[in-house]
Amino acid sequence: MAAAVDEKVTKGSYVFLGFLTLLNVMNFVDRQLLASFSNSIVPELGLTNTQFGLLTGLVFIFFYSVMGLFMGVLADTVNRTRLIAAGLALWSLLTALSGAAKGFISLAAPRMFIGVGESIMTPTAMSLLGDRFPSARLGLASGIYYMGVPLGIGASLLIAGYLGPAIGWRNCFYLLGAVGVCLAIIMLFIKETPRKHLRVASADLALNQDQGQDQPAQSKQSFGEIVSTLGRALRASPALCFTIAGGVALHFMLGAATFDQLWYANERGFDPDEIAQITGLIAIVAGIMGNLFGGWGGDAFLRATGQGRAMFLFWIVLILAPLNIAYRVVPAESAWFWIGIFVGYFQLGCFYGPTFSTVQELVPPQIRATVVAFYILSLNFVGLGIGVTAGGVVVDQLASSGVAEPYSMTLLGFTLLSLLCIPCFYMAGKRFQLDRDRLFSVAR
Repeated sequence: MAAAVDEKVTKGSYVFLGFLTLLNVMNFVDRQLLASFSNSIVPELGLTNTQFGLLTGLVFIFFYSVMGLFMGVLADTVNRTRLIAAGLALWSLLTALSGAAKGFISLAAPRMFIGVGESIMTPTAMSLLGDRFPSARLGLASGIYYMGVPLGIGASLLIAGYLGPAIGWRNCFYLLGAVGVCLAIIMLFIKETPRKHLRVASADLALNQDQGQDQPAQSKQSFGEIVSTLGRALRASPALCFTIAGGVALHFMLGAATFDQLWYANERGFDPDEIAQITGLIAIVAGIMGNLFGGWGGDAFLRATGQGRAMFLFWIVLILAPLNIAYRVVPAESAWFWIGIFVGYFQLGCFYGPTFSTVQELVPPQIRATVVAFYILSLNFVGLGIGVTAGGVVVDQLASSGVAEPYSMTLLGFTLLSLLCIPCFYMAGKRFQLDRDRLFSVAR
């Protein structure tokens, strides 16, 4: 039986969580900046919707997703704080370089490698949080960390709405790059967090030695061993597979939503700067509410029902589905339009804490960063990749066919497609307890 490990959460852990959240804000500001400035960048660089979809879709996501799996494995073997510092410095420098783009190719090149840098952040951060927070608080910790999503999206929209008109979109890219490099220097001097499973093994070894028993020393896993362990975990846990499938389905809509700012300006008649300001504020408020509700509510739901946090998401998406559909078809003057914007960001906030804590709880602790990286690969390469890239192609095709509102029709179609997440989350919730108990029985 494993020796007990101190499950108390220190003040320093909460401070560290706050700093990681700040870095995640920077992550999503830099990632979202292109979409937030779409009404400036697309006409200035002469981009088609298909090219814009590629820049925000496959050009970025391919490298981000594929490299993320390697970075996740790397995070399970090397100093994680230094790894984050290196990734932050890389993507910040490339964000600044993006500000000098003159066309599709010169913008695509840095976008590719920004994905490499950003792929380091979340698998490594989630692994660190898993070692600092006990399972009972991991959902809330994940929810707080993922406040970086609405805060980053909202901040990028506010930058586009307020700072963009004052200094131009290119200078905004330069400025964000400089801030990121400064934060990377700070991260470089933060100490690594001891890995929980190694502390357990060390405590067990000391206990066994006191009792006159022997136990082999723990050694680092190779790349092949980590990937093999991940494969066995996926085969052994339907709940894990259904959680990943539900997240992928939900991301079809999140990917297509990259075209929201173009939709607001071209088909709903808003001034680009004004709607960026308004939606930026809504994203921050609704997103934070969603993250807190998703993190706290998911933990409470798990304790009360034992069905898993994915079942909690099942109910949220099912209840909010009519509002998400209505939002895409009602006129901008309707109250349902603004309710739909709020609901979309709230639902996005609810998603991250429950799912990322769930996938970590369904695999052995030594591959936490790897499973998070694999989940991110699935969400981005399949979900966002299809949503963004195919979304741009569909918009151009509908427009060339004479469809009056190609953005509206495309966004509605991807909203309906994303509802495939509902049965996936339901099945994941039903299987969660059985699969987790099986994992614990094997570990013992």
